[in-house]
Amino acid sequence: MNISEQIKYYKSQLPEDVVLVAVSKTKPEEDLLEAYNAGQRVFGENKIQEMTEKWENLPKDIEWHMIGHVQSNKVKYMAEYVNLVHGIDRLKLIKELNKQAQKHDRTINCLLQIKIAEEDTKFGMDINDAEAILNKDFKKTYPNVNVVGFMGMATFTNDEKQVQREFKTLKSHFDRLSKDHNSLKILSMGMSGDYKLAITEGSTMVRIGSAIFGERNYN
Repeated sequence: MNISEQIKYYKSQLPEDVVLVAVSKTKPEEDLLEAYNAGQRVFGENKIQEMTEKWENLPKDIEWHMIGHVQSNKVKYMAEYVNLVHGIDRLKLIKELNKQAQKHDRTINCLLQIKIAEEDTKFGMDINDAEAILNKDFKKTYPNVNVVGFMGMATFTNDEKQVQREFKTLKSHFDRLSKDHNSLKILSMGMSGDYKLAITEGSTMVRIGSAIFGERNYN
């Protein structure tokens, strides 16, 4: 299937309340336009400079999601336009987001990345740290940042029961904390290999890349 057909396929597979983030990192703008013309509006990138070039050149109704590990010193390049930052794994990053968002007189939405995988290579904060951040006088301290949910990446394994267990853990944290923090609306879990399981466990946002665009072009 080509890119347009893949977009239509995945949109037909997902429940209406689950957002598809088309992960377009390393892909040329023509590929994104093909997905755009098939109705896709939400794209995920993991390099801020690459995302910024695409934002400058592509239609302005695209929602840009930063899905990779974010370096604080590069936040300023995306603060003008980014719609959602997925991987907030430390308070320092929230402080920088708030500072740069203020310069553009806007509020930036973000997800706290919770470490649920057993792999050391996965980033993320402990749920206790996330709770401490939410329980601070958050809106007064960081008025230009909205924490709108959680994100988590399961262990890369063929053990489906382990992946399911990790997703369940994050969903239970999300359910518990969203009772006290009504800004928490998004639970981002699931990628190409495990998105169906993630949706079963309560994900409201999935990230699918190579299954739509083909293998990535790493130089």
